[in-house]
Amino acid sequence: MIEDDLRAAFARHESLAPPAGPVRAAIDRTVVRRRRRRFRLRLGGTALAVVATAVAGFTAMAPRPPETANLLTEPAPPAPTGALNLLMLGVDAAGPDNSRRADSILLVHIPVDRSRFYLVSLPRDLLVPLPGRGTDKLNKSFASGAAPAKTDLAAGYDATRQVVSQVTGVRIDAGAVLTYQGARELTDAVGGVRVCLPNRIRSYHTLRAYPAGCQQLDGAAAVDVLRQRLNMPDGSLDRDRNAERYAAGLLRRIHEQGALTNPALLSKLITQAGAGLAIDTGDIFLPTLVQVAGKAATGEPVAVGLPVRNVDRPPYGFGLDPALAPGFLDALRADRLDEWTAAHPDQVVEMR
Repeated sequence: MIEDDLRAAFARHESLAPPAGPVRAAIDRTVVRRRRRRFRLRLGGTALAVVATAVAGFTAMAPRPPETANLLTEPAPPAPTGALNLLMLGVDAAGPDNSRRADSILLVHIPVDRSRFYLVSLPRDLLVPLPGRGTDKLNKSFASGAAPAKTDLAAGYDATRQVVSQVTGVRIDAGAVLTYQGARELTDAVGGVRVCLPNRIRSYHTLRAYPAGCQQLDGAAAVDVLRQRLNMPDGSLDRDRNAERYAAGLLRRIHEQGALTNPALLSKLITQAGAGLAIDTGDIFLPTLVQVAGKAATGEPVAVGLPVRNVDRPPYGFGLDPALAPGFLDALRADRLDEWTAAHPDQVVEMR
């Protein structure tokens, strides 16, 4: 009897409830206006966070309290009209002290014309000023930010974001952190990733050989290639270049499968990727970010490394190349990477 009464009461009042869709959309619009940066999603990932450019539009985020009373009448924020910069961090497995470092640091520049992605790799051994630590390697900024727990992906990302923004002089609009385990899962979820290697690689970790040329890598092989720096001619710089090749191949694969325009497929890929992804959408409306990514994905990506040179004194690592880096950073800030790469073709990473 009580159950029947409750059902009848709900039926009488059901028509008074507002539609869920507009309420959810209004909440989304309100959330993105908050100044404090929010990590919208913790799902799976890949060693290269460039794929987060494609998945950042996924709207399954944790509920947040509204900050204004009139949610339904509040207009959506305008779509960004300028160039965008996304910071993608590939994080290694936790070390003996349970800490993690950013092995792959990729700045994805989307020009104002949305014509393509520019994949700019920053060496993990780039010597930069770290708050409270003096000059140290860029990859250590993640571990220092993730302390004291040493596993906080959001805090590690935020610390690295601030350092990268200071070094490059550009605003970081959004980004993500991903792990090697996620790389394996996501690569397999999309049916493998095509990567073109300029030289043969003999894995230091598995002894598996990867011939020069284009090949389809499954999850295990992709992670194996992404880890290689020992016995490579340019060491960690070669690893960065292979990371760019993998990132471009993964993005191309996702675009070919239509995931950028198919929410169900996008959701499936993210879910299959595991539990190693944190995505920061900054102040950009979620559907807008994925729309921008979809437009840029139609063009062939261009990969280029931040111009650096060896530092042969402690602390050893890389410093900015005084001849090339200033012009490159000026072009990045002014959204003129098309002109810079055309004038410096030897700095562009071969993708095919």
